[in-house]
Amino acid sequence: MTDAADRLFVNGDVHTLASLEGGHGATDGPDGVPDEIHEAVAVRDGEVVRLGRSREVRFLEGVDTEVIDLDGRVLLPGFVDAHTHLTTVGRYLVHADLSSADSPGEAVGLLAERAAAVEARSSGSATDWVLGYGYDESAWDEERYLTRGDLDAVSTERPVAAFREDMHVAAVNGVVLDRFADELAGVPEETVPSDEAGEPTGVLFESAIDPIYEAVEPGPAGTREAVTAALDDCAAKGITGFHDMVRGSRAPRVYRDLDDAGELTARVRVNYWSDHLDALREVGLSTNAGSDMVQTGAIKSYTDGSFGGRTARLSEPYADAPEETGQWVVDPDELAATVAEATAAGYQFTAHAIGDEAVDAVLDAYEADSRTDPGEARHRIEHVELADDAAIERLAETGVVASVQPNFLKWAGDDGLYDARLGDRRTETNRYRDMLDAGVRLAFGSDGMPMDPLLGVHHAVNAPAEAQRLTVTEALRAYTLGAAYAGFDEDRLGTVEPGKRADFAVLDSSPWDEPEAIRDIGVAMTVVDGEVVYDGR
Repeated sequence: MTDAADRLFVNGDVHTLASLEGGHGATDGPDGVPDEIHEAVAVRDGEVVRLGRSREVRFLEGVDTEVIDLDGRVLLPGFVDAHTHLTTVGRYLVHADLSSADSPGEAVGLLAERAAAVEARSSGSATDWVLGYGYDESAWDEERYLTRGDLDAVSTERPVAAFREDMHVAAVNGVVLDRFADELAGVPEETVPSDEAGEPTGVLFESAIDPIYEAVEPGPAGTREAVTAALDDCAAKGITGFHDMVRGSRAPRVYRDLDDAGELTARVRVNYWSDHLDALREVGLSTNAGSDMVQTGAIKSYTDGSFGGRTARLSEPYADAPEETGQWVVDPDELAATVAEATAAGYQFTAHAIGDEAVDAVLDAYEADSRTDPGEARHRIEHVELADDAAIERLAETGVVASVQPNFLKWAGDDGLYDARLGDRRTETNRYRDMLDAGVRLAFGSDGMPMDPLLGVHHAVNAPAEAQRLTVTEALRAYTLGAAYAGFDEDRLGTVEPGKRADFAVLDSSPWDEPEAIRDIGVAMTVVDGEVVYDGR
């Protein structure tokens, strides 16, 4: 006798997102891409045990089985965000969220509101920071970075810092500049620009921000507050797993504590910065080590910076700064040495690379390490915003995963950030169609800008460059099975199939029915390991 299911999801539109070309049960999905579609799914012990019509699946209904009527809603595999910074996402929710600011003045106003809240909490102490995250000057009519003058208007008594959404540019007030004068004197001059009078503008780039990051890194209680706020937001967005990029953070401890207490509402893969490599080796945290909910991922490094800060490394100068081609945050020789050291210890590796020269440098480092097949090791490149034909061919040939962020396409329109920085080359950015057609492994993530898979899927389907658009099914697969593959999880996550974990996102309406409005579709329910962690019906 077959055991009863714990939970049944019936009367829905269940898309497995399994790639079944030529296989049993393969059908053409709503956009002509092979998919398998059912009406209902049964779950037992956190695992999918049956798919089919509602009347068939209900044979597994027992006395204690919970039956959830989807009422025609769309059930998909849970979204897996392949690249985020969860504590930063949480800080948007805890501190000033500057992502909605339409001008420098509005950003300053939001910071002033936060300063008032900090003042009320601080009982007269001037040590607590006023922090804001996520501003994007490229969307402002007055397109400029926030400066010391802006932040001095918020406070001249307590430290104030505002971080651009890419986290490669920050602004600080005079209090911070004075407090960190010694540390800032030791960084490259170009990362701390001065005005005509020789005074620091308060704008900081790349390594100059590191002392600020260290100073504002929250303690255990603050980290837990940020993590739990972000996890609640993940659940409301249909996110059932994510790959967190971690450096000097208490977040991994918080994840494991929540896991031990049975309170973790998403699966976490922790990709550690390369300066953690020795510690990871010493304690035996190898790639894929951990529990069903928290695992060690790759060793992560940098190459270049960002387009927003004109620090992404290009083979040709910036369109709006003809003397500049970007910076090496980690130069190619150092990167190659780190790759060799990490892979010799058996770790998956991933590297941030945005400009075309940086993408080539990472591929060179992977190919130079003759002891390791980069495809078998599932090495990754994060972002891959500007890649030429040769680089795309190399990605396909080596099997290196392109871990990309489709929400960055918001910068790809006329008069957007890419147009300003790259001119005609903006059409060569984020070439997802070309990558997929070449056989590149695509994994979608958000970089936390914002952490919203449906927004990313929307941009990939409606990309400004029509030739680079993906179908709805292809974009959803990159945010489910593609991201799962990047984390060695394709055998248990990424599709809705018997034997896989019951991680689902339930949508209010079909993205295939309204592809031009995917970003507006609501998430009705999120399920992790068979348990409902969010119900917004």
